[in-house]
Amino acid sequence: MSGTILPIASRRETVGVAWTLLRERRAALALATTAFAASGILGLVPPWVLGDLVDIVRDGGTTTEVVRAASVIAAAAVAAALCAGLAVAALGQAVVPALARLREEVVARVLGLEPDRIEEAGTGDVLSRVGDDVRTVTDTLDEAVPYTVESSVAIAFTAVGLAAIDWRLGLAGLCALPFYVLGLRWYLPRSAPLYREERIAQGERAEALLTGVHSARTLRALGYGEAWQEQVAVRSWHAATVSITVYRMLTRFFARTNRAELVGLLLVLGTGFVLVRDDIVTVGAATTAALFFHRLFGPIGGVLTTFDQVQSAGASLARLAGLALLPDSDDEAGSTVRTETEVPDRSGLALEVAGIHHHYSDGDEVLHDVTLSVGAGERVALVGATGAGKSTLALVAAGHLVPTSGARGLGGASYEEWGARGVRNQVALVTQQVHVFAGTVRDNLTLAAADADDSALHDALRRTRSSGWVAALPDGLGTVVGAHGHPLTPAQAQQLALARILLADRPVVVLDEATAEAGSSGARQLDEAAADVLRGRTALVVAHRLTQAVQADRIVVLDHGAIVEEGTHDELLAQDGQYARLWASWSQS
Repeated sequence: MSGTILPIASRRETVGVAWTLLRERRAALALATTAFAASGILGLVPPWVLGDLVDIVRDGGTTTEVVRAASVIAAAAVAAALCAGLAVAALGQAVVPALARLREEVVARVLGLEPDRIEEAGTGDVLSRVGDDVRTVTDTLDEAVPYTVESSVAIAFTAVGLAAIDWRLGLAGLCALPFYVLGLRWYLPRSAPLYREERIAQGERAEALLTGVHSARTLRALGYGEAWQEQVAVRSWHAATVSITVYRMLTRFFARTNRAELVGLLLVLGTGFVLVRDDIVTVGAATTAALFFHRLFGPIGGVLTTFDQVQSAGASLARLAGLALLPDSDDEAGSTVRTETEVPDRSGLALEVAGIHHHYSDGDEVLHDVTLSVGAGERVALVGATGAGKSTLALVAAGHLVPTSGARGLGGASYEEWGARGVRNQVALVTQQVHVFAGTVRDNLTLAAADADDSALHDALRRTRSSGWVAALPDGLGTVVGAHGHPLTPAQAQQLALARILLADRPVVVLDEATAEAGSSGARQLDEAAADVLRGRTALVVAHRLTQAVQADRIVVLDHGAIVEEGTHDELLAQDGQYARLWASWSQS
């Protein structure tokens, strides 16, 4: 699966995407930076005043001086907290809208992907990105990023304050830096690949789980249930193993940071002792220096701890950016997207495919040099045995599958000239697997025509023979269907799909066994509905029942990915070839 996953952006590309999203909110970023700086400066006040307080007490200072020092510490703490809160709020104003826009762009790119590209990558990879990766980045922006920025500012100002007391104390604290650097140099090359591997492993686990859930009945029927459970177990354990490796790496990394803290504090205390002994600094100044360095434990530990989250979020952001950087379907190289105004009427487009060859990545060629022309307003039926390549040809013709080689045209222009979205604006596809969207019946219909009123909806329902059962629903058009709603039969779901075709009013329609789910009682109604929908349109129909083929203007017989016969129903019966044998078998059954 790792060879077919969707693209992952490089570090430079990821930074570019993040800056593009954030630069529109520079004012909020500037306010956040200023507030974080103010909070860092105010954070130096308590340890500095505590050092002075040591000298005040040592020299026999008054109660008033002690109270004044305590008041300054309290005021600085309150002011630092307010500035930190303002900084986090301003940062949120910058990054939350940016993340929302990134999520929208990712979803838009995913919806624009060709179905075969999604199937090749696996739905688990897609879902883990728009689910797990978005959640990881969101959690990091809510928690880790503000803490990391605040800690980084505190580290910078505290280091300056330490050096301001005495350069030798600053140098002593600086001696701990090589140990932190060594820890980071050990951690960074190992962490990024591991986090990327962890995200990929989670996507593979999600793919295995989704396949097992969605195909449970089929797997049990074929006796593959236990074998697939083993697949799920293998991928789940692989994901767990990678996570355990990440945890072990973090444990070793934290041990290195503890060593750096120990070395730095010992050096600062030792240097302070020597300077106090030689009357170079006061006890209070040495105390302040020790408190300053001790104060660095929290920010440095925070940066290094959240660095784990930031690295993980960086891996997730790279996966999201990889989707966001995919070209828009309307921006394909060399495409000139045509508009509706260039189509004279609903029956004015002819469909052509020429020299089509196609094979999937894991199998043999399924289409061999297929050339087919469907005239404007003509209805052509595709028939053939299971595995003949009918559905693949239908997807190619509908623009939902890019063939390995060959040319496709619509209304005299190539699909490349139309562009992916231009093709989809003219060609509607209905397959055997129809999704009922969670929402009302009205919502399911207006997906195809947002401005359609109830009169248009009822007309579409009437023409697809579904007015009766919709009227019988508890709330009619307002009845909630789909997930957690009123259940619909497969035939009813197909009728809604056909009604959407009427509302969308596409000039070209491809039906891939779109009425196959109906039982004998509903077959006639679905066939009549499909005939009404196709009337006056250019249509390519994968015929599950040969009664659908009889109604077509022309029938094309596919066998092992090649066209073997072509003609009307009567002409093909007269030829006494493969179609005649299919018809005889169908009639007898």
